[in-house]
Parts: sequence; structure tokens; C-alpha cells
Amino acid sequence: MPLKCASFFAGVGGIDLGFKNAGFEVVYANEIDSKPVITFEKNFKIKVDNRDIKEVADDLENNIDNIGKIDVILAGFPCQAFSVAGLRQGFNDEKGRGNLFFEVMRIVRKKKPTVIFLENVKNLLTHDHGNTFHVIEECLVKEGYNITYRILNTMEYGNLPQNRERIYIVAFKNQDQLDRFNWIEPIPLTNTLEHIIDFHSKLDDKYYYTADKFKRYSEIKDYINKYYTVYQWRRIYVRENKSGVCPTLTANMGTGGHNVPLIYTDYGIRKLTPRECFKLQGFPDTYILPENMELSHLYKQAGNSVSVSVIERIANNILQAL
Repeated sequence: MPLKCASFFAGVGGIDLGFKNAGFEVVYANEIDSKPVITFEKNFKIKVDNRDIKEVADDLENNIDNIGKIDVILAGFPCQAFSVAGLRQGFNDEKGRGNLFFEVMRIVRKKKPTVIFLENVKNLLTHDHGNTFHVIEECLVKEGYNITYRILNTMEYGNLPQNRERIYIVAFKNQDQLDRFNWIEPIPLTNTLEHIIDFHSKLDDKYYYTADKFKRYSEIKDYINKYYTVYQWRRIYVRENKSGVCPTLTANMGTGGHNVPLIYTDYGIRKLTPRECFKLQGFPDTYILPENMELSHLYKQAGNSVSVSVIERIANNILQAL
């Protein structure tokens, strides 16, 4: 029987897909945002619990369990409170996003999983001079967990051409299992931009930047002129990513303002499509994206998600340690 996972802040299911590919079974998912829930449910055979995680934790403390028997808790808890883009407010985040980790811990206390897997931005480690991470570590240790963590870059550990550094935390209830666990090693980057992005086909006009649609087109056309590279429009200048990979995809892609990376193609300058963004996160072509969903929501979902191939490799090593 495969080990069972409960997923919190599930988004579109990136962490879930990585663990599923490694042989785990996702039996429960919680996500408060209704838009990614639509995407998740098109790809998994479970109904997402669309409530606030606080309600889930409250239920458990009142002996109401909608989760069932599980072995693993997965949580890519909101990173905006700890990211540069989110002003690094941390646990004092005015929107309450920083404190959601403590809701995970309320659930951990009741469910006592064998393994806890957490993913977040790398700034979590240094936020508030390291105090934020110390609190997280302390909470896990207090509940009897032995933890290990690494900051890994997707382009070095996931064979995906995206410069994306994230902290991955694995907590085992059993010290022997932690001792058997090995972190993944770097692998060659053979999956290039050309494998993921279509530089030569004509796509829908809505993706292209032209003089009639973009009043500052003359400012970018002279700079965005190379195939097989990714550019960012920074309102006052164009930035070329010269390392041959895509810069970190972020949820800000869904807020407009030309935050989606740009490329030069046979048919002119265009932004990446949502499908290309999902592929840069390691989602397969078979992953279903809702046809009638606004592009802004799909871009946000891709940026908010995780690098599936990195997750899958870590999940494989977790399985070997159990």
C-alpha cells in the first residue's frame, strides 16, 4: 500500500504531483483559493477541501477529522510573507500569511504524521536574522521531529531551465529514518529553454508585443533580439537573462504590468504562455489547464507553484529512508 499524504496550501498540486510520481498517494488536499482548486481537481481524483486551514485545525481540535489516516503532511505554506516581493514581514505579515505555519503545526499535533515536507522561499532561512526559521525548527522539534533542510536551485537539481532557489525542509518522527535520508545531488541541465519554449511557431496574437498594442514597443524592440534567451521588462529597462535559463517565475506574473518573461521568436516579441510557465516548473504537457480560466489566474498559479522534478527527487529519497 502506498504511503498516504495530506496536502495543505495545495495550489494546483505541484508538491502533490511530485510525491505522486514518487509512489505516494495524495488522499486529502486543502486550498482556500477557488481558482487553483479548479486546476487541481482537473488533475487529481480527489475533492479539495476549499476551507481556511484554520477551520480544518479547529475541527481536529474538536475531534472532527475530515483528513483520515495519513503518513505524510505536505505544506508549501504561503511564502509572500518571507519573500523580497512580499516585503519580508514574516510572522507579522499584515495579511496573516506568516502565521499560517502555526495552523500546520496544530494539524501536526493531532495527526502525528511520520514525515513532514515543507517548501518555501530561501529568505525564510535568513528572515529576521534567522529568528523566523529558528521558531519553525523549534516548533517541529518540540513535537518530536528530527529535521533537515537544504536550499536547492531548480536549474541545478531539477533539470529545468529556471533559476529558482527554494528551501526544502524534511522532518522525520524517527531519527533512524532521518539518518537514512540523503539529500539529492546536482544533475546536469540537459532540458534547455529550446526544449520547453516554442520560438518558431505562430501563437495567438494576445501573447505578442507590437507597436500598436504596447506604447513603449520602440524601447524594447532593439534589446529583445536573440533567440533562446529570456528577457524581463523592468518598466525602465530590459534585462536579459544571460545564463540561458528563465528567471524565477513569480505570482506577480498574474498581476499585469508586464511581469511575464519575454522572448524573441520568428513572429516577433511575445510573453511566455501559461503552458510554457507550467512546463518550466516541471509540469507535463498532459497536466490539464482549465480552458476558460483567465490568463492572469494561470500565470499566478504557475508562479505560486513548485518545481515538480525537484520535489519528485526529494520524495523518492524520503521513500527510500522509510
